Amino acid sequence: MGLCSLVLLSGCGMSNTAKGGIFGSTGGAALGAAIGNLIGKNTKSTVIGAAIGTAVGTTAGVLIGKKMDKAKAAAEAVANAQVESVTDANGLQAVKVTFDSGILFGTGSSTLQAAAKNSLTNFANNVLNVYTDCDVAIQGYTDNAGWKNSTAEQSAAKNQTLSLQRAQAVQNYLLGQRVNASQIKSVEGLGEANPVADNSTAAGKAQNRRVEVYLYASEAMINAANNGTLK
Repeated sequence: MGLCSLVLLSGCGMSNTAKGGIFGSTGGAALGAAIGNLIGKNTKSTVIGAAIGTAVGTTAGVLIGKKMDKAKAAAEAVANAQVESVTDANGLQAVKVTFDSGILFGTGSSTLQAAAKNSLTNFANNVLNVYTDCDVAIQGYTDNAGWKNSTAEQSAAKNQTLSLQRAQAVQNYLLGQRVNASQIKSVEGLGEANPVADNSTAAGKAQNRRVEVYLYASEAMINAANNGTLK
C-alpha cells in the first residue's frame, strides 16, 4: 500500500489539487508527512515547515492543493525561477522556487546583481504579496569548492557563512519589496549540504550554488481549509 501511494503521488502531471485530495483521504497529515519525507529524499528536497498536529480532511486537502497550484503558476511566470511541487512537514503540498546563485550573485559575493533584483521584485509583487497566507522559508547553498589558503574544514565553514549571507540578502530584498516580515518563518545557510548535482563537474557545482524559497501552508491557511473558508 505504501509503495503504491508513493508511486501515485510522485507521478508526472498530477496537480497539487489531486495530491491534496489523496493526502486528505489518508486520514490526516501524519501519513501524508511520512510519504512526503520519502518523496523529499528522492528529489533531494528539504521537508519544510513545522508539524502542527492538525489532521487535514479530504476537502481541506483539496482546497490547499488548489491554492498551491495558483501560487505555483504565479511563481512559474517569474524570470530565472525554477519551480516545482514538494511536500511540507504536515504532508501538505508546498512550492519550491530555486534561484540560481549565478543569476543572483557574483562569485564569492552576497551582493545581489541587477537581474536578480528584477526577478525578486516580480516574485515579491506577484507571488508573496498575493499569497500572503503562505509561510516562507529561505535556504542558501554553495558548492563544495575550497577557499584560497584554507583547509577543507575552513572552506566548509566559509561556504556555510556565504550561503547564510546570500539567503539573508534575498530575505532583505524581499522585505524591501513590502513582503511582511512575519510571513518569512526561517532563513538558513546550509553551505555544502544537500547537493542537487555532482560537485565533481563545473555544471554540477553551478547547480549546487543556489537559493531556495519555499511557500507552504500556514496554520491560518490550514484552519481556513478545515473550516471550508479557504479561497
